[in-house]
Amino acid sequence: MRKTLPILLLALLLPVVAASAKPPRQLRKNAGLHYLDDHFLRYDSLQKQLHGLAETGYREFRSAELLCRHLEQHGFRVERGVAGIPTAFIAAFGEGGPVIGVMAEYDALPGMAQDTVPFRRAPAGGGAGHGCGHNLLGTGSVAGAVAVSKWLAEGHRGTIRLFGCPAEEGGGGKAYLMREGCFEGLDAMLDWHPDTRNTVNTQTGLANVQVRFTFHGRSAHASGAPEQGRSALDAVEAFDFMMNLLREHVPQTTRIHYVITDGGRAPNVVPDRAEVLYYLRSPQRTVVGELLDRALKAAEGAALGTGTTFEHEIISGNYERLPNRTLSELLYRNLECLGGIRYDARERAFAVEMLRNSGITDTACLARVSRVEPPSDEGLAAWVSSDVGNVTWGVPTGSLRIASFVPAGSGHCWQQTASGGTTIGTKGAMQAARVICLTACTLYTDPATLARIRAEFLERRGPDFRFEPLMGDRTPPLPL
Repeated sequence: MRKTLPILLLALLLPVVAASAKPPRQLRKNAGLHYLDDHFLRYDSLQKQLHGLAETGYREFRSAELLCRHLEQHGFRVERGVAGIPTAFIAAFGEGGPVIGVMAEYDALPGMAQDTVPFRRAPAGGGAGHGCGHNLLGTGSVAGAVAVSKWLAEGHRGTIRLFGCPAEEGGGGKAYLMREGCFEGLDAMLDWHPDTRNTVNTQTGLANVQVRFTFHGRSAHASGAPEQGRSALDAVEAFDFMMNLLREHVPQTTRIHYVITDGGRAPNVVPDRAEVLYYLRSPQRTVVGELLDRALKAAEGAALGTGTTFEHEIISGNYERLPNRTLSELLYRNLECLGGIRYDARERAFAVEMLRNSGITDTACLARVSRVEPPSDEGLAAWVSSDVGNVTWGVPTGSLRIASFVPAGSGHCWQQTASGGTTIGTKGAMQAARVICLTACTLYTDPATLARIRAEFLERRGPDFRFEPLMGDRTPPLPL
């Protein structure tokens, strides 16, 4: 992999490796970097506001509006409610091409409420929390887009588009935006996600569908007249049993998980309705389709065996990612020059205490946040799904992972909610913004690289590709 940059860029960026929050003042020769260096506290406040709002998918009304207003204050033209989703938006700055996109997310996870302390403490009342760091993802992407706009405002030609993408966590918001053509006309897309390491993601990840199975039976007194009842919960349990048996007879890379979301209300009433929510995953979306067919047959068998009926609803569906080596290498070179994340004494003390409260006595793992690791297909696996996968088949996309959490948990955990709401998370978001800014500025001024990115994209995707949404033509699953 090439690790060279133009001499001028090296002179500008190499000293940044040792910096914690911003590079030395005398080296701010790029208007975008200059802006980011001067506005750490502004974006620290923004991400903490999102962290406090913690709105779940398709309910991110205040979070989306907060980001929209910030972008408008910086001269962006904002279109709200795109693709029929009230919390989706597109913000644009500049004129003409190239047109570079950046994706922002801002939805929280149900049940992940956590105070920003290094031990487990949920706020009174519990609720949702940013256990996946989308408060940082949204803030870092917006900061990066605004930084690019400062560079464009100096007289450079091009357009930056920030896509406000709701409901990544289970709602598949980007699939609906993709279906409605929101990403058309882009030359490249830049994507990032908070992590406990600094790297570039070049793996495909997993395609997936989220499916709700609802069984209908007949209620009766569970003791007085059980023979009159037909238990929908029995059907769910029979279905789940068959799906668990199925695990032995699927490819090893398959993932199947579920949660019973409705199992009745009282033991002495035969449930006439029961519901279970499934995720079906595989590195190939064709295998996901096969899994769904087999699941439907299992559901049919469970219904026949229990004297019930069933219906299913595909809530969301995501493609596996289509990597782009050329764009990933450009991102990686910029990330290498900028370096990892440096904790100050206060942040390190917070991290050490969090490790101790997580049962981890060896603090050597903290070193990983300060280094840049090779791309993820060189030793780091990606066994997760994202609706970003849909977008990668419509526009060449490069994806970063930036150390924004204390490495004390395993994803979707209280440790990530807690550390992501501190300056530890803000440093990750701002480093992502710097990489986004540098990469976008390169793409605006290097048509040869853009051409190579496009050529690789078309070759990998193939000439006969046509996007077929895995959730079909259903409307977005907006809250009632």
